[in-house]
Amino acid sequence: MSFRLQPTPPARPNRCQLFGPGSNTKLFAKMAASAADVINLDLEDSVAPSDKDTARQNVIEAINTIDWGTKTLSVRINSLDTPYWYRDVVDLLENAGDRLDMIMIPKVGCAADVYAVDALVTAVERAKGRTKPIALEVIIESAAGIAHVEEIAASSPRLQAMSLGAADFAASMGMQTTGIGGTQENYYMLHEGQKYWSDPWHLAQTAIVAACRTHGIMPVDGPFGDFSDDDGCRAQARRSATLGMVGKWAIHPKQIAISNEVFTPSDEAVSEAHEILAAMETAKANGEGATVYKGRLVDIASIKQAEVIVRQSEMIAAS
Repeated sequence: MSFRLQPTPPARPNRCQLFGPGSNTKLFAKMAASAADVINLDLEDSVAPSDKDTARQNVIEAINTIDWGTKTLSVRINSLDTPYWYRDVVDLLENAGDRLDMIMIPKVGCAADVYAVDALVTAVERAKGRTKPIALEVIIESAAGIAHVEEIAASSPRLQAMSLGAADFAASMGMQTTGIGGTQENYYMLHEGQKYWSDPWHLAQTAIVAACRTHGIMPVDGPFGDFSDDDGCRAQARRSATLGMVGKWAIHPKQIAISNEVFTPSDEAVSEAHEILAAMETAKANGEGATVYKGRLVDIASIKQAEVIVRQSEMIAAS
């Protein structure tokens, strides 16, 4: 372990981020009443250019008037290559109250993108005397974003989370697919006449997790486009959780339960983690650095793995 210790990410649940267009006000109350940990009100891709101004006002009113409970409340602004994003930031921070927690920056390609939003946020906060600092989250959606992922992760003390946006990422990479996340039909190995499908998003997800864990940021998996395929969504979420991601987007309410299920440690996993910690306490008391648990070796590294599960369970229970 480096003497520069790995920082811990924010201690809040982020199992499911539920998205809804800022142009559809009928969804806001339902989103607030959902079981999602994070609400993302969207001003970007789900809003037509002719509706941008109206959607922005809708979102500001919703932030100020709807009871969002204990959920983390975030707004996805428009990307920095559009004429809308600066007005998104200024209007939100000048008119929305302190209930707003985060701003999500889409299509981030380098640290300078985050710096630009951070600078504008800071200026408006100071001008308006806002006392609650706005956090930032970013989406990696391009070849540039994944190439610069670590510098992006280190770009701002406001940064709390990073997501993979599979659709735009696939387009930027020139991938021959129209699928959003999940297994792709033509991405397989052939062995003795049998097809074996692998995960085309693995490299991007692993790079995001490594950068986030290095800098104390939460890595989050993005959307799974086929919301009629519960099994496919669950499989994608399980792969993401296994790689170290803390949650996943929901683009349909039915995906909330799947994400919450996958990213909440099971009772069995928590029980086993406690048993491993107890076994290692006994080993340490006996002057041993390792022991055997259910036929397998456990050691100091096993303590760290078990502690991750226990901490996650306790954090979710406390919320």
